[in-house]
Formats: sequence, structure tokens, C-alpha cells
Amino acid sequence: MKDEYAIVVDFLEHGHATGKPQPLAQAIGTEHFNLLEVAIRDGYRPQLAEQLYIGDGPREAVKFIKKKINYNELTGNAKAELEYVLQDIVGNNEKQFVTFFNEAYPINARMHSLELIPGIGKKHMWEIIDAREESEFEDFADIKNRVSSLSNLENMIVKRIVEELTGEEKRYLFVAPPKKQG
Repeated sequence: MKDEYAIVVDFLEHGHATGKPQPLAQAIGTEHFNLLEVAIRDGYRPQLAEQLYIGDGPREAVKFIKKKINYNELTGNAKAELEYVLQDIVGNNEKQFVTFFNEAYPINARMHSLELIPGIGKKHMWEIIDAREESEFEDFADIKNRVSSLSNLENMIVKRIVEELTGEEKRYLFVAPPKKQG
């Protein structure tokens, strides 16, 4: 699954110390959360949290997508910036995540996909299910109003996305699972 846009989480003006000196950006896709390293056009200096077009058409800032990377390949700066960028992505795509809460399903007889979200246990899961049976949720505010004592929903989703990006989860809700090696 390809992303059309990616948000810059770090800019390496001279690239990596061990590689060919070329301006690179580490970025995360806005739709499928692909972690990417992209070559930046000469003379262009992307800002942190800047959205770059990485689709198939002509690109203003990006020469080419160098490679898909995993979480451990992110720089320290990129890891620090990632949660802030994800906050914006989640906020800008609220409808997608509200749909998840409206359509989430049981994984098996003992676990529900809602329970994979940090901070949601059995009690909150049943409150969410009961509330959505009355009527679908409209937005994050509606979920917070109808489900008691849910902390910051956006942060809970961001934490789950970061957990999935590390590639060590058994189940994935928002990020494509990593490809098996070998």
C-alpha cells in the first residue's frame, strides 16, 4: 500500500555518515503510515512536519523514494518528532479513526480489537460497544461524551500506531504488518 503524501520527521542535509552525501528526509506516510527515506531535490530544505508529495506524479521536493525503513532505522530526532506528527495525522483523519470505533470487531472469544488500544480494557470496551449500538459515533468528542473516563483518545491511537510501527505486535489495526524475513 502506497502513500500519496508523507510528513517529514527528520531532515539529513548530507545524508548518512556512511553513505553517499545526498540530502535525505525520513518521513511517515499520511494514510498507511509507511516509514520512508526519501531523496530530496538539491536546494530544497524541508521543514520538520512538512507534508511532501510522494505519489506517482511530478514531485516538487522529492527526487525519489530511496527505501522503506523500519522504526529502528529512524534517527533519534525522527523518533522524537514522530508522536507529534502522528497527533496531526490522527487529528486530520478523525473520521477514519471514528469509523474504527464504530466497526471494531472481536478478534476471538476472549479479546476484542478495541482492547488493543492502550487504555481500553474490558470496561471501556463494553461501554463503547453499548454506546455504538444506540447510535454510531460522530467524532472523538462524541466518543468521549458517551464513554466515561476515556483519557485523550488521540494519544491512545498514537500510542497504538507507534507500537505497531516497532514491528513487534502480534496484531495490527492501523499499520501494515512487517513482511516476514526468510
